[in-house]
Amino acid sequence: MSSKIFLAGATGLLGGRIAGALLDRGAAVRALVRPGADEERRTALAALRARGLEVVEGDITDPIERLAEAVGDATTVISAVQGGPEVIVDGQANLARAAEKAGATRLIPSDFAIDVTKLDDGDNFMIDWRRRAAAVYGDTSLDVVSVLNGAFYEVMVGFMGIVDWERGTLSHWGDPDQPLDLTSVADTAAYTAAVALDPEASGTFRFAGEVVSFRQFHQAVQRGSGRELELRHLGTADDLRAEIARRAALTQNPFDYVALQYQWCMVTGKGKFDTLDNARYPQITPQPVSDFVRASA
Repeated sequence: MSSKIFLAGATGLLGGRIAGALLDRGAAVRALVRPGADEERRTALAALRARGLEVVEGDITDPIERLAEAVGDATTVISAVQGGPEVIVDGQANLARAAEKAGATRLIPSDFAIDVTKLDDGDNFMIDWRRRAAAVYGDTSLDVVSVLNGAFYEVMVGFMGIVDWERGTLSHWGDPDQPLDLTSVADTAAYTAAVALDPEASGTFRFAGEVVSFRQFHQAVQRGSGRELELRHLGTADDLRAEIARRAALTQNPFDYVALQYQWCMVTGKGKFDTLDNARYPQITPQPVSDFVRASA
């Protein structure tokens, strides 16, 4: 497929990986980059530009006419942006309208998460934002193609607070045997690139690097790290829901409890994928949790 891809969010962790995966496959990629990137991001961009990435300066909140000029002759637009509702809702809605005006035919929004189609309003405020943005996409002529990956390995092992390396614990809520969909950032990027370059790809795609329970995740992290971690049970799914409500009453910042909202959606099985689409792209062999942890140690 020789059509050009337009990518917003190329300086982020996932966006940079998507750009690299597309370039690896010989795609023509134009990236929208906000002015004033820090040194680390400029270095990453320079490496991608050396591989053929075309860069245009701008922002997804720019006036539609200007943003449409940036999209140019791209036929598929990928959004890998992160942020608050001004980015996820307003910015992506603006990007969709600009993409339509420029003549693009497909949009892959920044949906990378658990199964957003199965959740209700209030289950997870970040998913709510994505659903609000999707209502706008539905009013355009674009073919909206969602890529879902469950939870990132990086998030599970990192900032979500599940693994505490100093205390030697791995903590969870709910049933330790409830299956979870997990994928690395690199593999999510590879699947996104495959979808973007697949002319027949349409609708919602669900991919997972591994489907494991918290008990199996604990075992995989131990194997990969070579460390013994205590598996700690923090309470039931109902206890977790109560803890979310307690924290929500104490703060005006929903990001203080969003990690718990994601965990609730996962441990209840509400955000679980019913089927996987990995087999559509057999050339991609996703990395197991234990190998990821071993490589990250």
